[in-house]
Amino acid sequence: MRVGFVCALKIKSCLSCYPVRFFFKRLNCYKFSIVALLFFLSFTPENCFPDQNDIYIAKISSSINPGVVDYIKSGIQKASEHNASCIIIELDTPGGLAESMREIVMAILGSKVPVVVYVSPSGARAASAGVMITMAADIAAMAPGTNIGAAHPVGAGGKEIGGTMSEKVINDMVAHAKSVAEKRGRNAVWVENAIRESVSVTETEALKENVIDIIANDLDDLINKINGRKIEDKWILKLDNANKIILKESLRTKILKTISDPNIAYILMMIGLAGLYFELSQPGAIFPGVIGAISLILAFFAFQTLSVNYAGFLLIILSVILFIMEMKIISYGLLSIAGIASLLLGSMMLFENSAPGLGLSWTVFVPTVVIVSAFFVAVAGIVFKAQVTKPKTGAKGLIGEIGVAKTDIKPEGKVFVHGELWNATSKDTIKQGEKVRVVKVVNLVLEVELV
Repeated sequence: MRVGFVCALKIKSCLSCYPVRFFFKRLNCYKFSIVALLFFLSFTPENCFPDQNDIYIAKISSSINPGVVDYIKSGIQKASEHNASCIIIELDTPGGLAESMREIVMAILGSKVPVVVYVSPSGARAASAGVMITMAADIAAMAPGTNIGAAHPVGAGGKEIGGTMSEKVINDMVAHAKSVAEKRGRNAVWVENAIRESVSVTETEALKENVIDIIANDLDDLINKINGRKIEDKWILKLDNANKIILKESLRTKILKTISDPNIAYILMMIGLAGLYFELSQPGAIFPGVIGAISLILAFFAFQTLSVNYAGFLLIILSVILFIMEMKIISYGLLSIAGIASLLLGSMMLFENSAPGLGLSWTVFVPTVVIVSAFFVAVAGIVFKAQVTKPKTGAKGLIGEIGVAKTDIKPEGKVFVHGELWNATSKDTIKQGEKVRVVKVVNLVLEVELV
C-alpha cells in the first residue's frame, strides 16, 4: 500500500511540472482555435448563399420623389425577406428631390441583398439624383446609348442657387457623393466634377472612368455578366436559371407618387379651398365641403414631401380671403385685383425647389390662376350687381312704386299699389283717385306722398 501511494505521488508531481502543464495548455488552445476556425468558415459570406434563386426587378422611369422612395424601400425589404439572390433597379430618371435620393441611397447601402442599378433602356439617363443612386449600388451597369451625370443642384424654378447657400448645398452633396463612391470603390473625382461642373458622360466613358462596372445590352445580358460575381460583405451571385420577379407598385405607392407631383398637389389645394368656400357660403351643401376637406388633406400631405414655401401658401390663402371680401364689400374691383395679384405671386412662390420633373408646370399654373380668378371675379360681379339693383319683391320692393288712393288719406286711408290694397298714411291730405308714390313701409303700412 505504501509503495502504491508513493508511486501515485510521483506521477502527480510529474504531471504538475511546468513542461507537462504547458503541453496540455497548448493542446487545449489548439483545439479551441480549430473549433473557432471551423465555426467562422461555416459562416463566411462565400458560403452564405440565398435560399431561393430569385431576382427581384424594380423599374424607375420618373423623377425621384417620395413615391419612388416607398417603392424602392418596399422592394429591397421584400427581396431581403425572401432571401433573393439580388435586386435589379432599372433606372431612367432626370433627377429629383435631394432628400428622396438620400433615403434611396441609405436603403441601398443598408440592403442585405446585393443591389444592381442598371441605367436602361437605350436612350435612358441617370441625371442629378440618379447619379448618386447608381454610385451606391453594389454593381452599377448601363445600357448602350445611355448617359449619366449632370448632378449639379438647382433651386426654385430650376435656377442656380446663389451665394453662401449654394456653397453649402454643393459641398454637402460632394461630401456625401465622395463617401458613397469611395465605399463602392468608384471614381470619387468624377462624381465631384459631376456635381460641381455638371459633367455628363456616355456609358463607354463611364466604364473607362470607373463610374460603372458593366455595359449590358439588355436585362438578360446583364444577368449573364454579373453571374458568378462576388459581392463584398454579401455572397457570390449564382444566377443560373434564376427566376425574374417584377416588383409592382402598391396602391399606396401609386397614390403617393401621384400626389407628390407639385402640379397635382397645387390642383388639390385649389379644389380644397373652392370646396370649403362653397360649404361656408352655402351651409348644408355637404358635398363641396367633403370634397374640399379631402382635397386639402391630400394637398397638405403632399406638401410635407415637397419643398414648399409657406409664404407662397399664405399668399394663396390671402387671395381667397380678398375674393370673399369683394363679395361683401363694394370696392369697385380693387379687392379682386389684389386677390388676383396675390394668387399669381403665391402660385409662383409655392414650391422652393423645382428639381427636374418636380416643378409647377406653366400649363397647369396659368390656366388654374385664370380659371380661379375668373370664377371669383364673376361671382363678385354678380354679388355687386345684386347689391346695387333695386329689390323687386318684399317690403323694399314697394318703395318707389306708384299707386292710386282708393280713399281720402287724411292722414290715413287705403291705396292700391302693386296689384294689392294697402293701408297707408301721408303727411299731406290726398284725395281719392289721386296718384301716390310709396316712400316707406312700416309694419305693413305704407307711407305715401302725392305724385
